[in-house]
Amino acid sequence: MRSVWICNYEHNEIRIENSWFKGEKLYVNDQLQDAQVNLFSTVLTGSIVDKNNEKKPIKASLGGFFTVGCRLFIDHVEVPLTKVK
Repeated sequence: MRSVWICNYEHNEIRIENSWFKGEKLYVNDQLQDAQVNLFSTVLTGSIVDKNNEKKPIKASLGGFFTVGCRLFIDHVEVPLTKVK
């Protein structure tokens, strides 16, 4: 089973993928920033450059038992995600 979430933030695409066999991955503009292989919960980290050319931290939290959920934080503020798969 594979799940994918996407967020567009200041002209940057953030994509989080979860797969039973390949683990969890965080992409910013199609560039891999973090990857993990865990069974129940994962935290992925990275960074993004905003419209003012400032670097901001990204954190994605994935977890769940029967279904996997995902929450995304940019500069320590939660931002909405769209589950596409």
